[in-house]
Amino acid sequence: MKLKDKVVIITGATSGIGKACAFAFGSVGAKVVITGRSQPKIDNTLVQLQKAGIECLGLLADAASQEDNERVAKDAVAHYGKIDILVNNAGISMRALFRDLDMKVFHQVMNTNFWGAVYLTKACLPEVVANKGSIVAVSSINGFRGTPARTAYTASKFAMNGFFESLRTEVMKLGVHVLVACPGFTESNIRNIALTADGSSQKESPRDEGKMMSSEEVAQAILMATLKRKRDIVLTSQGKLAHFLNKWVPGIMDGIVYNHMAKEKDSPFK
Repeated sequence: MKLKDKVVIITGATSGIGKACAFAFGSVGAKVVITGRSQPKIDNTLVQLQKAGIECLGLLADAASQEDNERVAKDAVAHYGKIDILVNNAGISMRALFRDLDMKVFHQVMNTNFWGAVYLTKACLPEVVANKGSIVAVSSINGFRGTPARTAYTASKFAMNGFFESLRTEVMKLGVHVLVACPGFTESNIRNIALTADGSSQKESPRDEGKMMSSEEVAQAILMATLKRKRDIVLTSQGKLAHFLNKWVPGIMDGIVYNHMAKEKDSPFK
């Protein structure tokens, strides 16, 4: 029960990995603060968490808003008196060729995935430092290896990896733990709501969601890595292989990645 009564903020926690993390951290005694952009979804998730005996607080917030992120940190401290762990999970994806992409989509992805994590980390950092806590960044294999038709998503994850690696080095002597978690393809709704070239939602996933690692498995891996204060984790066998091959044979990986992604349903670059 190392996390008993620790206060954990988890962004984008009304579905997918974020919601699974809320249950994972809450199940070991943490007090969970969840954020999301839909009040009905927040309320529904809170009911489920409370039924599981998890102490929780829900805050309506847009991850892309600096003002909202600053309010989340203040409200969490006002309610629970502290912040011990921050899980930067909120994120959106996209799927379109860069040459067709409306730049507003690129900005939207960067604002949510990268700037959202930066804003909330900045707001929570004094508390996390004071409590010698943890900062978790839910990144992606795309933070190591770019994939076609996902330029904005890849850029946001590369930026996250670089930012948190730099931050980790800054706070390493202050007793603060920084974990970068890089899942491979994970079963969630992120592909269903991925943005297309004009900013509309994709609606249907182009991949077989049932053959992927579950959000619950990812959340358990993140929980265990947080408890062990690991530096980083790469998840799924496919993700680990991609990370290894991209490091040693990047040129070959270009062709492998292209051919693999071209097999997706309705691939824009067949």
